Amino acid sequence: MQQHQSIFKQTANWRNLHLYQKSDALYQLTVFFCKKFLSQYGDRTVDQMVQAARSGKQNIVEGSEDGKTSTEMELKLLNVARASIGELREDYEDYLKGHGLTQWDKRHPRFDAMLTFCREHNDYADYEPLVEKMSDEEFCNMSITVCRFTDKMMVSYLEFLEKRFVTEGGIKERMHSVRTGFRKEQDAKMAALEQENQRLKELLRQHGIDF
Repeated sequence: MQQHQSIFKQTANWRNLHLYQKSDALYQLTVFFCKKFLSQYGDRTVDQMVQAARSGKQNIVEGSEDGKTSTEMELKLLNVARASIGELREDYEDYLKGHGLTQWDKRHPRFDAMLTFCREHNDYADYEPLVEKMSDEEFCNMSITVCRFTDKMMVSYLEFLEKRFVTEGGIKERMHSVRTGFRKEQDAKMAALEQENQRLKELLRQHGIDF
């Protein structure tokens, strides 16, 4: 039996995307950071950071769901997610500057270990045991690093989606393919029925029955 061809694009389960997992960890890290280090009253930065972190992960979810019908919308929402993560990273960097703290680079003795840890761990559960013990400088540098890895993953995923769109097209192309495939299937069935009809007529004639 021929498998039914769907007009809906097969998309990855967003829960399994490492870029989503990292963005979710980043959201939870940001909520914790704001509660621990920023005032809860009269500080707009709290709302801005939490909303940017939430926008990052939520737009990945919405983009993946919308991608079933619209690659254009998926790309648009993932770019919104990327912009939100970029905004969040800048907020962490501004915090370091505003509080006279150091933004780590490769010359810092703990930079490589932090880089390796953030590269290899996607789930918030991996970060949770550390956050209570961290200073604000440590917390910011870790979050900035998670932002950077999430951004790199988004860039790679966007490139993959763009290449797939070029080779496979969007929903219009899939609809055309489904319609064309259905017509071909119906034509093949009609041809087979006509052939069988002719065979039966010939068989009846051989037995002296004509019409």
